[in-house]
Amino acid sequence: QVQLVESGGGLVQAGGSLRLSCIASGRTFSQYALGWFRQAPGKEREFVAAISRSGVGTYTADSVKGRFTISRDNAKNTVYLQMNSLKPEDTAVYYCAASSSAPASSLKFEYEDRGQGTQVTVSS
Repeated sequence: QVQLVESGGGLVQAGGSLRLSCIASGRTFSQYALGWFRQAPGKEREFVAAISRSGVGTYTADSVKGRFTISRDNAKNTVYLQMNSLKPEDTAVYYCAASSSAPASSLKFEYEDRGQGTQVTVSS
């Protein structure tokens, strides 16, 4: 099991940028593929982006492609989500998640650990 703590959320105007961070502890970080998911009020949790154990492979949802970038630093046990050109519809609680068994995946059930989330609010 790995413990995940997100940070970096906040209030930003449309068109602005934020960088989310998620630091992990408890197990060997490089053994986990990592993902970012988000959940807006009244909606299902949805996939945002994922990254492989080495960081070479990434996978981004169509809704954020070209605007969001996932990256990781295995030396710092941290995964990042750089979010540019933010839109009001990006408003949600953002969660990072870790998978010890699957490659970079968009499927929620393939992740066994998840953080508490960080709120991102984009004003119009």
